[in-house]
Amino acid sequence: MSKNRKITLIFGGFVTAVAAAFYPIFFYPFTHKDEYREVQKVNRAGIKQDDVQPAGLKVWSDPFKSSDK
Repeated sequence: MSKNRKITLIFGGFVTAVAAAFYPIFFYPFTHKDEYREVQKVNRAGIKQDDVQPAGLKVWSDPFKSSDK
C-alpha cells in the first residue's frame, strides 16, 4: 500500500470518527427538536426557576424556542 493511500485512510478515518461523535451530540438534537421539548417539559415540571437560579444570573429560557413559528 502506498504512503499516500495510508495517509488518506488515516485522515478519512479521523474525519469519520469526528463526524460519528458529533452526530448524537449536535445533529440528532438539532433535527429532533420536538422530542427534546417534550423531554424537557417532563424533566422541568414542578421546578420554579427563580428558586434554583443563582443570584444575579438571567432566568433560564427555552433554547428550542425559535422565531420561525
